[in-house]
Parts: sequence; structure tokens; C-alpha cells
Amino acid sequence: MNKNLRIVLIALGVVLLLASLWYFKSIVAYLLIAAIISLIGQPLVDLFDRIKIKKFHLPRALSAALTLVVIWVLVLGFFRIFIPLVANQATELSAIDSEQVARSLEAPLEKLETLFGNLPISGKENLSMEEYVSAKVANIVNVSYLTDIFGFITGALGDLFIAIFSISFISFFFLKEKGLFSNAILTLTPRGNEGKMGHAMASIKKLLVRYFIGLASEVCLIIILMSLGLHFIAGLDFDTALVIGLFAGLVNVIPYVGPILGAAFGLIMGLITNIHLDFYSAMLPLLAYIALVFLIVQLIDNILMQPLIYSSSVNAHPLEIFLVIMIAGSMAGITGMVVAIPVYTILRVVGKEFFSQLKIVSKLTQNI
Repeated sequence: MNKNLRIVLIALGVVLLLASLWYFKSIVAYLLIAAIISLIGQPLVDLFDRIKIKKFHLPRALSAALTLVVIWVLVLGFFRIFIPLVANQATELSAIDSEQVARSLEAPLEKLETLFGNLPISGKENLSMEEYVSAKVANIVNVSYLTDIFGFITGALGDLFIAIFSISFISFFFLKEKGLFSNAILTLTPRGNEGKMGHAMASIKKLLVRYFIGLASEVCLIIILMSLGLHFIAGLDFDTALVIGLFAGLVNVIPYVGPILGAAFGLIMGLITNIHLDFYSAMLPLLAYIALVFLIVQLIDNILMQPLIYSSSVNAHPLEIFLVIMIAGSMAGITGMVVAIPVYTILRVVGKEFFSQLKIVSKLTQNI
């Protein structure tokens, strides 16, 4: 077969494979999460396997089950700490008097209105800034709105339960049968390419382990720095600071957009939970300190952590990473931005092993 034709056919096969993976993206996501869990839990399984009581040692299945229990206990323990804090904040928000909020903001809104005039909120009528903000604050803090959000969350719990069960079931067998995931991939690999695929999977494992360890470290550091900064620098109540820090740390995994969402959430929480303060003498300085904390933490993140995680850990140029994230975001929104780097890393490694003769592939994969 002509060499160029062979490359074209392989490329078409890869495109069809990617299209199939996209169509079954939920199942693929379960498999990938389970693979990551098994990767993290494998050392613990091996530790349980080495436990011996006289002539008895733990069966591999029991070791895998215990490992899975330990992982989920840690995850649930994490949420057990933070969920009550979030619930308390939601209760406090629902108790806020929206009219009091409007009165507190009346003076600064009047000045803004003098500068910019009325806002054309709808085609039928023009609402003043005060009326517009009052309506929005009422929507945010009233009980019915929070009830709707709770209903949405409750409706999503069914899907979440299915996801947790599926991931746990798959993870158990990945932990129990070492190499099951790798062997499944090799089974689907065309004859004669098993060696290349094995080498590719080893490289992918190495790069993704570095990436996820770095990402987890970044999230934890953001939560810690943000919570401490908001409490000791901005003077927020520690529970409020911790909730804002948790949100900022979690959304920070969304490249470029996450820090903006975190800062907006922090400013809104700081404003609403301290609405009793005088706007000019106390509220504005408070908001300035909150913004300062976010700026400092983001500088630390951008200068120290992100270059290590998004560039060094996957051996890609920062501009290359930026373009990949933007393309993924335009294709699949926030989800695409979150998974862009791991998926791109996998594609680069596979490209290096199977399409290194192409100039563009050779250039993009020269550092891995």
C-alpha cells in the first residue's frame, strides 16, 4: 500500500475514533476518571496486598475494595467539611432583606445614575439603576429563587448517583486487575503497533500524573491562600472566606475564565454579607481588599504554579496551550476548556508515536 495513502487512512481512522469518543463522551469520561482513580489507588492496593496474618493475606479483590473505600471516604470527608459551610452561607443569604440592600446602595447608585442616566433594561420601560439592582438583589436572596436552585441540584443528584456508581464499579476492576485498562487499549491496537502503543501509554501516564498532581496542588494552594488572605487581609468572617476560597480554588481549574468567576463571586459575597457597612467609609475599602487578595493570589498562581502545570508538566509552549484551550472552549464550552490539556497531551503522544513523519506533528511533539 502507498505510504501516503496509508497515512491518510490512519488519519481518517483517528478522526472516526475521536468522533465516536465524543458521541459516547459520558461513558468515556467515566472510564477516564476510573483510570485516574486506579492510577492514584494502585500503590495502596499493593500495600494491602503485602499485608499478611500468618499464612493469610488479603485477596486482590478485597484490597481493591478497601482502596476504593479509602478514596471515597477521603472525598466525602472533604465535602463533609465544606458542605455545611456552604449551606450556612446560603441560609444567611436567604435571610438578607433585599430592601435593606437597596437602601444601602441608594447613594452610590444615585451618583452612577447621574453619570450614566437610566439603563434600558427592557424594550417596554427604562428602569433606574436603583430599581434594577433592587430587583436583581431580590431575585438573588429571596427564598423562592434559592428553592429553585435547590430543586435543580436535587434533580441532578440522580445523574450524580449514576456517575458515582459507574465510576466506582469500573474503578474496582481497574484496581483489581492490574493492567486491565492498558490491555484493553492494546487489544484495540492494530497488529504490529502494540510496541508503539505501549510506549505511548507509558508516556501518557507519566505526563498526566505530573499534570494532575500539579493541578491538585494548585487547587489546594489557591483555597488555602485565598481563605487566609480574605480572612486576615480583607477581614471577612472565616467561614465566608473559606467558602469563597473553596469556590475560587475549584473554578480555577477552568483556564483563564475561572479566576474571573472566582473574583466576581468573592466580591458579590463580600458585598452582600457586609451590606450593613457604610458604603464609602467601610464597604469600598473592603471590596478593594478583596480584589487585592484575588490579585495577589492570581499573581502567585500565574508566575509560580501555572507555568509548571500547564507548560512544564506536559512539555508544551504557553502560547500553544492557550490556543488549544481557546479552540476547545469554542467547541465544548467550559467542559472543553477543563479537559483540553489532558486530551491534547494524549493526542500529542499518540501523534509522536504514529505520525512523527509529518512535519507539523514532529514540530509539536519535539519536547516529549
